[in-house]
Amino acid sequence: MLWFQGNSLQIAKSSFGLLRNLTASNTPLPVLTLFTKDPCPLCDEAKEVLKPYKDREVDITLPENSTWYERYKFDIPVFHLNGQFLMMHRVNISKLEKQLLKLEQQVLKTN
Repeated sequence: MLWFQGNSLQIAKSSFGLLRNLTASNTPLPVLTLFTKDPCPLCDEAKEVLKPYKDREVDITLPENSTWYERYKFDIPVFHLNGQFLMMHRVNISKLEKQLLKLEQQVLKTN
């Protein structure tokens, strides 16, 4: 567990280059949304691993998030990138890195 977190954080830090390139192009940064509830040990683990990404969290137990609660109550944590489903249950840093790279390449093509 500790090795995974340490390795993931190291990989995550390498993505800041991608994010800097997106920022330099005046393109809005990608938004990573975490759907969660309390208590949720997997959510706590995901939040720790994703700290470098400045993730956005949605508590699905709040009344205004009832739609997300119905959709994800048995599957948290769930992650969306720019409003699109990305992954659930555990953080897949490799998948996140690939999607961030894909976004960066799209931005570079349009500039």
